Amino acid sequence: MGQILFIPHGGGPLPLLGDPGYARLADALRSLHATVGASRAILLVTAHWEADLPCLSTAPHPEMLFDYYGFPEESYRFTYPAHGATDLIEPVVSALEAQGTGALRDPERGFDHGTFVPMMLIRPEADIPILQMSLMSSLDPEQHLGMGRALAGLLEQDITLIGSGFSFHNIEALIGRSRVDLEAGYSKAREFHARIDEAVCAEGLGPGDRAKRLIDWEQVPGARFCHPREEHLLPLHVCVGAALEAGMKAEQIFSEPVKGYQTSGYRWS
Repeated sequence: MGQILFIPHGGGPLPLLGDPGYARLADALRSLHATVGASRAILLVTAHWEADLPCLSTAPHPEMLFDYYGFPEESYRFTYPAHGATDLIEPVVSALEAQGTGALRDPERGFDHGTFVPMMLIRPEADIPILQMSLMSSLDPEQHLGMGRALAGLLEQDITLIGSGFSFHNIEALIGRSRVDLEAGYSKAREFHARIDEAVCAEGLGPGDRAKRLIDWEQVPGARFCHPREEHLLPLHVCVGAALEAGMKAEQIFSEPVKGYQTSGYRWS
């Protein structure tokens, strides 16, 4: 049986560049090396790609997509030569079509930084094939839970499903341009994460209640401060949907401030 991970991938290439604000996150990602080691393949949902329907990078040898700007020259020379998990394409498409969502293919799309930045830390050998998948441009939380439910059957094939996002993604705050007082901002992030951590991990919550809390995430105090736009949260919904369908239990694998703002990561097995 496979597993599910929701990982915060940090800001641009900074976790790879030794930025001290991302040091603990980088260490946490490196610690997942053995966790993914037995995976036949990785299906990775990246927050940095949106399409009308879930879209798959179908190239057998995806290139690098440096979808950031203003960083040191070395950050545009990274390589991550993992093969594309081409044998997963049809099972994923079939699963999404059976659920009624449908799917698209993109043979040109390379690994964006939502994929290569965390994977360079998690598995620098690049020895596990990866099938990269987009979010849906609707940004509808219920639809993304449904995506996860549709994909749950793939876990029986020793697949690791990774949702690559960031549980705190207010860029203005992270770079120090927020108009909110720092301590007030830190407090908002802590309050938001306490509620999200509970929705994901608390024992005694039924599947329906857990799903409803994720669907209604905007009602959580601090929600729109932490996520002015929700694309970095929605990979979590895909993960939770798959976990609910597969009956998997969550554990928290990261709970630390990043640049002062509380951030979470989870694993289901």
